[in-house]
Amino acid sequence: MRLIDRAGLAILHRFDPEVAHGLSLKALNAGLVPGSGPVTSARLQTRLAGLDLANPIGLAAGLDKNAEALAPLARCGFGFLEVGAITPRPQPGNPKPRLFRLDQDRAAINRFGFNNGGMEAVLPRLTARPRDLPVGLNLGANKDSEDRAGDFARVLSHCGAELDFATVNVSSPNTEKLRDLQGKAALTALLSGVMAARDALERPIPVFLKIAPDLSEAEIADIADVARETRVDAVIATNTTLSREGLKSPHRDQAGGLSGAPLFEKSTRVLARLSLLTDDQIPLIGVGGIASAEDAYAKIRAGASAVQLYTALIYQGMGLVAQIAQGLDALLARDGFGNVAEAVGTAREDWL
Repeated sequence: MRLIDRAGLAILHRFDPEVAHGLSLKALNAGLVPGSGPVTSARLQTRLAGLDLANPIGLAAGLDKNAEALAPLARCGFGFLEVGAITPRPQPGNPKPRLFRLDQDRAAINRFGFNNGGMEAVLPRLTARPRDLPVGLNLGANKDSEDRAGDFARVLSHCGAELDFATVNVSSPNTEKLRDLQGKAALTALLSGVMAARDALERPIPVFLKIAPDLSEAEIADIADVARETRVDAVIATNTTLSREGLKSPHRDQAGGLSGAPLFEKSTRVLARLSLLTDDQIPLIGVGGIASAEDAYAKIRAGASAVQLYTALIYQGMGLVAQIAQGLDALLARDGFGNVAEAVGTAREDWL
């Protein structure tokens, strides 16, 4: 890590985590985080659900909830960006404090509850976004909605013309009963509505499904069936976990979703199981605990066509993105792979 990055992180970590989050977005928009665009090579170039990526390293939803820093984020080395989650109407989310650093565990717990400015506020920012790398939107439902399933389709219909992909997020643990929508019947109905809204767009875009890590093998099998039936374009595995196993940090018992290093093994096992059940017919995006090129490579070899990060950036800064991309390129070269696609799923059995 560069000295300037280390100093910036030290300053941010003196603030309340949510305040620091806001300051990091301001720093991005002020040009204080240098970057020259996606890191790429012939080995790193990736085709994902019809999208051409300079590299398979993406930004997970949650860092830029309201699409306020898309231009500077596009210069940080990512191959694609996901913003949100966005709901039809603005909502404040859960009471503060609602974000906690777990320094000893290299992790975080959040219980934001889909705080965001709503689809009307985010649309002009998406319209003005950079067009040199794919940008997607994480779709959410309002907490007090009488039709949560319909909320996802409403946001897609409103914002879809300015997106390269959209993600259906039924896996956040911070909106009461949201994860109930992962059940087979409810999920089929929800996704059918979203896919109909997607097909009605002038330029239909890929739709991804983001799932939780806290699923039984039977539930993972159900999701694989639904993904095939509804023809989603990719599955993101996984969101945050409710597990607290093995944590050491003082905030370990806070309510909310746990992300970061402790999630790596659990999320990778779900990824590998889903890869097996879908027989490599549906692209997978690996998320959860990625903090190095070796972590990204492990997700890819477990079955992911691409990966996303977020929590590790809190501890290592934006320079981590280029570091992972360059390291991944070196690992692929070391093992004789001409392109990242050749490595997908080659060590899946190690995680089953």
